[in-house]
Amino acid sequence: MTKFQHKLYITSFIILTVLTFLYLIYTGYNYYTTPLSKRFFLPEHNYLKPSGLLGHGYGIIGTSLMLLGVVLYMLRKRVRIFSNFGALKYWLEFHIFLCTIGPILILFHTAFKFGGIVSVSFWSMVLVFFSGIIGRFIYIRIPRTIDGEELNIEQINENNKNLSIKLKMEFNIDETIIEQIKSIHVKQKDSSLLLIKNIIGLFSSYFIVRKELGEINNLLKKNNLPTKKLKEVNKIIKEKISIMNKIDNLKTMHNLFKYWHVIHLPFALIMLIIMVIHVIVTIAFGYRWIF
Repeated sequence: MTKFQHKLYITSFIILTVLTFLYLIYTGYNYYTTPLSKRFFLPEHNYLKPSGLLGHGYGIIGTSLMLLGVVLYMLRKRVRIFSNFGALKYWLEFHIFLCTIGPILILFHTAFKFGGIVSVSFWSMVLVFFSGIIGRFIYIRIPRTIDGEELNIEQINENNKNLSIKLKMEFNIDETIIEQIKSIHVKQKDSSLLLIKNIIGLFSSYFIVRKELGEINNLLKKNNLPTKKLKEVNKIIKEKISIMNKIDNLKTMHNLFKYWHVIHLPFALIMLIIMVIHVIVTIAFGYRWIF
């Protein structure tokens, strides 16, 4: 997949998610904003209630999409025979898409009415959804190949070294500027006791790096580099700084990822178990959709 194709791939997911959400709001705004005690008298009640034609369908489709997202990603990640079916990061992005649009449909399936044991599944789903966003934040800060496989420290250092060589050999960047680039990333401490402090440091370092990049950019302009080359050099410098920050934060990210699994997986299991019970009970009581 080329860079353009990947952008199109991600953009299509975003557009589909936004359009789905807007459609659900548009078709049911009056119903969902009406107090529960008065919804029964609305003409939309018969098809937007949880057991209605649309409401029930939202639940079935949303549940199916979430299960599909989990199963496909786990198969690609864990089963060797599927390892040649596309890069892992693309499957992760597809997993995120399905597990974003699925909960949105389930939210509208509930008609914003939560109660009983099913509410435990719903709030577990909410926690899984938001922990997934945090997990994605951590995931992209662990250096990986284009296929999504994690790089070891030797490979990361080699990539960093190659970028320095490229700056020096292809663009004749002065050694002093390269050394200055090396010094602008903000080092984080390794101790797992300082994880919260390290997370705050990740955000605050952004502004420090931006300031230092401006200073380096001024130095590069003095070297009379053409605009096109200056853009290329800036791109390489940003990549180099990103790699150096990832090296410094590697242990922190690994610790965070370990703790993230402790939160994400149990809630995902609770959600799935109660969801299955809910489906079985629904079928047992004779609720049918279009089948």
